[in-house]
Amino acid sequence: MAIVSDILITGANGQLGNEFRVLAKAEPDFHFLFTDVDELNITDRSAVISFMDQYKPSVVVNCAAYTAVDKAESEPEKARLLNETAVSHLVAGAKACGATLIQISTDYVFDGTQSHPYQENDLVCPVSVYGKTKADGEKVALTYDRTLLVRTAWLYSSFGHNFLKSMLRVGAEKLFVNVVDDQVGTPTYAADLAETILSMIRCSQSGGLPRGIYHYTNEGVCSWYDFATEIMQMAGFSCKVNPIPGILYPTPVKRPSYSVLDKNKIRKALDLEIPHWKDGLMRCMQKLRG
Repeated sequence: MAIVSDILITGANGQLGNEFRVLAKAEPDFHFLFTDVDELNITDRSAVISFMDQYKPSVVVNCAAYTAVDKAESEPEKARLLNETAVSHLVAGAKACGATLIQISTDYVFDGTQSHPYQENDLVCPVSVYGKTKADGEKVALTYDRTLLVRTAWLYSSFGHNFLKSMLRVGAEKLFVNVVDDQVGTPTYAADLAETILSMIRCSQSGGLPRGIYHYTNEGVCSWYDFATEIMQMAGFSCKVNPIPGILYPTPVKRPSYSVLDKNKIRKALDLEIPHWKDGLMRCMQKLRG
């Protein structure tokens, strides 16, 4: 295949961005530009336009986001700046150089009241500041006719702070931990998501992937309790995981009780075999062990 001139990764120091750094070492067909706030402040419109004009990337993958779900309730302006306003800057920059924009979004755009997997065309109904700013960011991204929008959920990796790492720390230090069992979704290994996005880029470059919204998580369904239990078992910890209802673990934000995403669209579009969440967890833990 022809070499893609440049793929710009924003938020390159986060979980997903770091997984792209790993993939880049084994992807000769792609040339990556890795940026985080020190290299490119995407909340600065003139900086974005200038950067795009200088480097003229073929694809922009926006991995940057305000993801502190609870903190967003007291910092709505900061959440909106990164999750919506910055997206409008990236859209303007992508338009100026004709780049494809891949915007990453979240299950939090839904209210979690369904009992069957959410499809791409289901009505968004966010119930938190984080969810609302991400939903508004989606609207902005989709005003551009070269946008691929990918919703994901329960992201974890060997990088940064996430549920897996928290449970491994707790499991090594404590005899038990209480974890909610009435919030259901699908854990997603960020490395699998990064590989899928590269597949989307390849397919879109050949004209075989329509623009629009796609859902991607690993396969399977579980609660946070199930996820934590599997982590403890794989790690060989004796820490007991106690299931509790979410009402006994109050947070500033109401979490979706059901956030399973339907992946049939992306599976068919890419002829994709999606790994089960337990498989992804095993591979990530093997990486953490070194």
